[in-house]
Amino acid sequence: MYWTFYFMSFFFFKAGYFNKTVAGNSKQYCIDKFKRLMVPYFVWGMIGCIVYFSFMPFLINRYHHPIEPITWSHIWTTSYFWGNSPCWFLFSFFTAYIAMHFIEKVRGLHWLVLLFPVISYWMYTLDNPIWMSLNNVFMGIFFFFLGRVWHWALARLRRRNTFAISCILVGIFMVLNVLFHGEYTMSTNTWSGNPFMLVVNTAIALCGLSGMLLSLHIRRIPVVNYIGQHSMVYFVLHYPLLIFYRFVHLSFGRSIFGRWDDLILLFVFTFAVCTWLVPYIEAVPWLSGRFGSRQAENRMSRQTDGK
Repeated sequence: MYWTFYFMSFFFFKAGYFNKTVAGNSKQYCIDKFKRLMVPYFVWGMIGCIVYFSFMPFLINRYHHPIEPITWSHIWTTSYFWGNSPCWFLFSFFTAYIAMHFIEKVRGLHWLVLLFPVISYWMYTLDNPIWMSLNNVFMGIFFFFLGRVWHWALARLRRRNTFAISCILVGIFMVLNVLFHGEYTMSTNTWSGNPFMLVVNTAIALCGLSGMLLSLHIRRIPVVNYIGQHSMVYFVLHYPLLIFYRFVHLSFGRSIFGRWDDLILLFVFTFAVCTWLVPYIEAVPWLSGRFGSRQAENRMSRQTDGK
């Protein structure tokens, strides 16, 4: 994580960079975001729980206790699901989108976003008191608006200038990351190192690396491009598959920890199943969050046929 601690922050940054607007009718906006993010959050969270607790009788029979602590407070203190913990991102993403919508409703209020890293760090010093792991939303909103600002800046630069500036930023990040290294874990809103330099380093890394990739016009790799186009399926499905594979082995008293053969098998198994299930999951709106997309595609197809 020494050089990749900003990975989850990048998703909020990217969303801000490519986002066209967070404005519009509040009721319709909130309903749309709920369907696209929260419906898959609950559905895949329950799927993860079913996978997780289905193995509990076998694991308790063998080990005489759950292999991980299970507490009721887990339900309201975190947005994680047993068996599909990465779903925290969907809940935080939804909350950030709603907050950004109403921030944009008040003229000039978006300037307060500059203080959000301070609030996020303050929450960390208070042992992250906000329920449902929403202490990380402040940093999510900050990176989202940073992505929008970076998009505005790059739109006014030539590609050669963008590449040069981005290379300089990456170089600065590499130096500062060695001299003032710190890491931010977004899922738990955990900070380490100098908080000010951590925010600066992360912002520089996100802007520099994204600027380089956008200005180079790298030829797309089909496999990577396919995963990117269907990232929602890979995101919500991969962890239940990992839990399934791990718990099957544990049920027979065999750990996969530190075993390279299992790591390779697990990677192939997860990638193959996710890829196979992409069209089936995306065809079901409450699994993919693609409500209305199929109808829109059908309307577009009929219009094209008519012409």
